[in-house]
Amino acid sequence: MADQPPPQPPPSPETPSSEERDASQPVSEGARDEDSPTEHSGPPGVKESRPRRTEDDQPRRAGTGAPWFVLLILLGMLALWSWQRSPSNHGQTISYTQLLDELDGKNLASVRFHGENVTGEFSKLPVSSDELEAQYAKESDLRFNTVLPSVGVRDAALLSRLRTQGVQVTADRTAVGMGTQLAVWLLIPLVFILGFWFLMRRSGEGMGGGMLGNFAKSPARRFEPSSQTTTFSDVAAMEQAKAELQEVVAFLKDPERFRKLGAEIPRGVLLKGPPGTGKTLLSRATAGEAGVPFFSINGSEFIQMFVGVGAGRVRDLFRTARDQSPCIVFIDEIDAVGRMRGAGFGGGHDEREQTLNQILSEMDGFDRSNSVIVLAATNRPDVLDEALLRPGRFDRHITIDRPAKDGREAILKVHCRRVPLSDDVDLGSVAGATIGFSGAALKNLVNEAALSAARSGRTRVTAEDFDFAHDRVLMGPRREEVLSDSERRRTAYHEAGHALLAWQMPEVDSVYKVTVIPRGPALGVTQLLPEEEVFHLGESRLHAQLVMMLGGRTAEKLVFHEYGAGAEDDLHRATSIARRMVGHWGMSDRVGPVAFRHASDQPFLGKEYREQREFSEETAHVIDQEVQRFLEAASKRAFEMLEQSRDQLDLLAESLSEREELGREDLEKLLGPPAGSEVVSTEEVVTQGVEADDVDDAVDDRD
Repeated sequence: MADQPPPQPPPSPETPSSEERDASQPVSEGARDEDSPTEHSGPPGVKESRPRRTEDDQPRRAGTGAPWFVLLILLGMLALWSWQRSPSNHGQTISYTQLLDELDGKNLASVRFHGENVTGEFSKLPVSSDELEAQYAKESDLRFNTVLPSVGVRDAALLSRLRTQGVQVTADRTAVGMGTQLAVWLLIPLVFILGFWFLMRRSGEGMGGGMLGNFAKSPARRFEPSSQTTTFSDVAAMEQAKAELQEVVAFLKDPERFRKLGAEIPRGVLLKGPPGTGKTLLSRATAGEAGVPFFSINGSEFIQMFVGVGAGRVRDLFRTARDQSPCIVFIDEIDAVGRMRGAGFGGGHDEREQTLNQILSEMDGFDRSNSVIVLAATNRPDVLDEALLRPGRFDRHITIDRPAKDGREAILKVHCRRVPLSDDVDLGSVAGATIGFSGAALKNLVNEAALSAARSGRTRVTAEDFDFAHDRVLMGPRREEVLSDSERRRTAYHEAGHALLAWQMPEVDSVYKVTVIPRGPALGVTQLLPEEEVFHLGESRLHAQLVMMLGGRTAEKLVFHEYGAGAEDDLHRATSIARRMVGHWGMSDRVGPVAFRHASDQPFLGKEYREQREFSEETAHVIDQEVQRFLEAASKRAFEMLEQSRDQLDLLAESLSEREELGREDLEKLLGPPAGSEVVSTEEVVTQGVEADDVDDAVDDRD
C-alpha cells in the first residue's frame, strides 16, 4: 500500500465499508495460495475494478432523437405514398373473366393499363354475375382492378374491342424513368453515407463508446488491490527475481525518495524464461506488494485485421495508465507484437510493426514524472526487436529459470495446501524426482496425483498416486495396444540395451524405471533420473550419452541380426547432440574451436534466405564427417559393451518381457549396484548456452 492512501468516499448503503468487509471475511494464517477461489473472474489475488457511476458521472451525449424521428416520418410518408399509388389499391379486385363479361355488356367507362395490371371504372353497377353484383351492391365507387394473363398483355383484340365501344384507354410507362433511376442510385448510397457518418459521430466522442469506439479501445483489464492480494509470500522460489523487483515496489510506494537523489526507476522490466515458470504470477505479486492498479493485456490482443487499430489500442492503454499512475502495465507474451521488424517473407507485417512502433514511442515518450512501470513476459527473448530491449524502454531483464530442488519442494508445498496427503508422501523425494519441472508442471503433477486418488476412492493422496502422476506426466498415458510376443521381445531387448549401458556408465544419469508398456507415442521407455542438478556438461558425458542412445538399436542388431525402425527418435536426438558437439561447442579436433550457425537456428521463416551461410561447402562436408565419426564410435562402443555383457542383457530382457516394468530396486537385484555408485564425479566443463532440453536424456529415452 502507498504511504499516503487517498481519502475514501463514505460507503453507500449498498456497499459495505472496508471494516465491515474485513470483519465478514476470515483471515487465513500463513501465505495465501495463488489459486484460492475469489469472487471475481480475473487473475487470483486482484479484484477487477468496476466503479459505480452516479447520474452526474454518466456521459452526456448530444441529442440524437430528432434526426431519427424525422427519418421515421419520411419513411412512413414514402410507404403511404407507395401504397396509394399501387394499382391493387384502385377500387375492387375482379377477375379477368368478369372484366371480359362487363366489356361484352358495354359497362366499361375507362381503362388504364399498368403493365400487366389493369384499372378502370364501370359505367354503371355491374350485373354480369351475382358475385360481382353483390360485391358492388353497397359501394358507390365503381372502380376496379385486375391482372391480365401473360397472353392478354399482348392481346391486340382487347384494345380493338375497347376502342370499338368508345372506352377511354390510357397506359403508364413500364420502364423506370431517368429521374427515378437517378433518385434510386443517389438515395441508397446517401442513406449508407449518412448512417456511417452518424455512427462515426457517435463513436468519436472521446472514443469512449459506440461500435468504433469499442473497436479501437484498449482491451486491457484493470485490477485493483483487494483484501486478498497476491504478494511475494505467495510465490515460492524465485528469490533472486523477487529481490530484483523489490526496487520497483519501493519506487511505487515512495517515488520521491528516489527522485530526490536523482535516481530513475527502470521504465520497463522484462521477465524472460521457459513457459510455466511463474512470470505472470510474479508480475501480479509485484502489483500486490506495491498496492497500485494493475493493467493486464496479452500481446496478441493488440493485433487486429485492420492496420492502425493496434496502435490506437496502445495509445488508449498508456493514456489510461497515465491517468491512474502510479500503476503497473503488464503485457503478457510480448513476443506476439514485439518481434523483430522486417523478418520473414515480404518484409514483415504492417499492423504488427505499427503497433510495435507505437509501443516504442509510448515507452520512451511519455512524461517521466508519471509513475507508470511496464512489466512484460516472454519465453522467446531471442525474437524481440533490439529497439524494444534497449535501455530507456526495458532497462532491466530478469531471467526466471526452472526451479532447483529446494524451489520445487517449496512450490509443491504451495500446491499441496488444499490436498490431503498421506503419511508416506515425502515432498522432498518428489522434488528430487522432478528435475527440470517448471512451476506449472509441478502443479499439474499434484493435480494428476489428486485425480488418481479420487479415481481409486481414497481419501488421501499417497506416494503411489504421485508415482502414477510422475509416469503419466513424463511418459504419457498407457495405450490400449497389445503387443505380440515377438514385438514385446524386440522392444524388451531394445530397452534393455539402453538400461544396461546406462547402468554400466557412471557418466550417464541413473536409471529410474524401464518399461515395455506402450505409453504415449513410444512402445517402451527407459527413464533416467540424475542424482543431482547438472548445469555443466563435459565432453566425456556427452559421448557416454551417445553410446547409451544407440544402445537400443545395437542390442537389436546383436540379438536379431538386423536393425529395427523403433530407433528413429534415438538417432534423431543422437545426431542433434553430435552436430552440436562439432559445430557449436568445438569438441572436434579436426574442426577446431569454431561455432557454425545453421539456418534452422533462425526463429523467422525466410530470414535465412537473405543471409549467406557462414561456412563453405567443404567445411559443411567436414562437419558431416565428424558427426558421422562420433556416432560410429558411439555405436561401436555400445556393441562391444553389450557383447561383453550378453548374459546380463538376456536376463534383463527376459525380466522385462515377463514383468513389463522394472524399477531401480529391481535392476539392482538383477544387475547389482550401478557403476560409479560410490564415486561422485566432479567434472565441470563450462558450456555456454547448453541446456538440459538440448542434450539431456535425463527425462526418458522413448522408442
